[in-house]
Amino acid sequence: MSRLLALVGKEMADLRRNPALVFPAILAGSLSMLLPFVVAVLVPSLAGERLSDSSDIAIALERYREHGALGGLDPEAAAQAWIFQQFLVLLVLTPVTGAMAIAAASIVGEKQARTLEPLLATPLSTFELLAGKVLGAFLPALALTAATYVVYLAGVAALAESGAFRALLLPASLAVTFLLGPLLSLAALQLAVCVSSRVNDARSAQQIGVLVVLPLTAAFVLQITGMLRLTVPLLGAAALVLVGVNAGLMLLGIRLFDRESILTRWK
Repeated sequence: MSRLLALVGKEMADLRRNPALVFPAILAGSLSMLLPFVVAVLVPSLAGERLSDSSDIAIALERYREHGALGGLDPEAAAQAWIFQQFLVLLVLTPVTGAMAIAAASIVGEKQARTLEPLLATPLSTFELLAGKVLGAFLPALALTAATYVVYLAGVAALAESGAFRALLLPASLAVTFLLGPLLSLAALQLAVCVSSRVNDARSAQQIGVLVVLPLTAAFVLQITGMLRLTVPLLGAAALVLVGVNAGLMLLGIRLFDRESILTRWK
């Protein structure tokens, strides 16, 4: 544990020296937060219309009125609550983006700087090494998730109709943000680490990690079209699957990480 904590501390120090790695995640989070405010607040205000007058949102309003926690909302607040909750899935892209950028640069960057070889010569096991790299990227991504959610919640409370922010405090919303998001981030991160151990270009590792974004995009589209509803049982089942996927990715990463090749043949 002391070796693992020392490696995580080193990763945090490296990240502080290269804060540009976090910029893609911050940009993704900012755009993800801005878009629902444009759709739910800015466009109706400029058009002089109310969201609740749209026939396209009638089904969503009916469903929200039946929900015990949101049943007391007026039609406009319910419409905004529905939009803000649907777009919450996009906020999950923030930790995924952050994990990919940091993890891919962690191993490939150390290869290029010739600083990985001394680390491999230490008594660290392959599991400890990969776990330290994973945690060094996962913890900043997790902190970014929490910060993005707090800003998003505060913005909805300040700019939307009264009570709309309650949609973001429902169990399903919290599970998407703090359960599904971190697990997907961890999967993307481990994919990036696996690829980074075999390639010399950080962009190649990031491109593989983008595969994790595809299920998120599909879930967002299915939600908007009404074909999917992210309930707590469904999110719990998805979380269990992701736990298994992450465990498998760690085992795969250990098998793919060839210490001898990096020490003797990497150029």
